[in-house]
Amino acid sequence: MTTLGPGDRAPEFSIVDLGSTERQLGALLRRGPLVLAIGKSTCSTCELAFPYVERLFGAYASRNWSLLALLQDARGPGRRFARRLGLTFPIATEVAPYPVSRDYDPEATPTFFLIASDGLVADTVAAFSKAGLNRLAAELAERIGEGPVVIAPSGDGKPAFRPG
Repeated sequence: MTTLGPGDRAPEFSIVDLGSTERQLGALLRRGPLVLAIGKSTCSTCELAFPYVERLFGAYASRNWSLLALLQDARGPGRRFARRLGLTFPIATEVAPYPVSRDYDPEATPTFFLIASDGLVADTVAAFSKAGLNRLAAELAERIGEGPVVIAPSGDGKPAFRPG
């Protein structure tokens, strides 16, 4: 299996987030596009990337789209990760055998998938890439009828890229 890329059909999933809300792909896509962020609480690259994902969430919070993080962790470490980074978007966790992660097969953590309302993957960003996150934000903005917001500016003291 390989990481899902543009044009691939996103596999259906149903998972419970840290707030005990069931999140199903089909239901999320009825609202609009979905950004699915797969990571781990023990991943230093995820720790670098997820505050930018929080910026994305805040930039378009009132629009018709969804954001869901999926951490390859137990609930306790997932909660601590979210609290430590001040994350306010929905986060779900899964443990071995990682059924959702296996279906999406991320090549690194983190990996971000922009899934269009029709269920097709529109973009995939692996690892931490400011250019990739800004591209994903711009594509999301276009899909929801907003102007693009730079969520990962250069010159903010963080690297432009870090492998996952």
